[in-house]
Amino acid sequence: MILNADFSIENEIGANFIAGCDEAGRGPLCGPVVAAAVIFPNRDIEIPVVIRDSKKMSAHQRAVAYDWITQNTIWATGQCSPAEIDELNILWASMRAMERAVASLSRAPEICLIDGNRVPKNLQGRAVIKGDAKSLSIAAASIIAKETRDKIMHELAQKFPEYGWDRNAGYPTAEHLSAIEKYGVTEHHRRTFGPVKKCLQSRENS
Repeated sequence: MILNADFSIENEIGANFIAGCDEAGRGPLCGPVVAAAVIFPNRDIEIPVVIRDSKKMSAHQRAVAYDWITQNTIWATGQCSPAEIDELNILWASMRAMERAVASLSRAPEICLIDGNRVPKNLQGRAVIKGDAKSLSIAAASIIAKETRDKIMHELAQKFPEYGWDRNAGYPTAEHLSAIEKYGVTEHHRRTFGPVKKCLQSRENS
């Protein structure tokens, strides 16, 4: 049985404007890492859709939830490019993407709830391990981040169809790894990530 997240953490804190923050895209070999920040201005609102950890939802559930969240909350996204990921490393790029998402909100939050075990240095917040399974604000952010990133990868797949990014979202699937070996590395690949780095070194040495 999958338990839905709720507002227990938000209500315990008691502030009116609490932003849940989460990211999508730490594991893929290409594309940006995308973070989202979501504030429920009215936590007494009836929520007619499923909102939980985006990884535990079907594509249809996420699409429906995305539409509802974007119409009923204060939300924003932030990104870090593959070049920034290579420069900072994926952890710090994820932190920066969260900072950008919060900075883009139309209303500054009083505090942020961050999925994971650390808070970005420029945010006032609380880290919540497995937060997307506990906090509705974080779960909503996980949905926005994943849907936004998936859309980006679908658009990139139109330009680079041989890599199958519309199917694998840039993760190191057999299809993607085979395409990297056959077609090489694009400007959207993360050059510090193992399989990409290996391909670049192999081509340099050939």
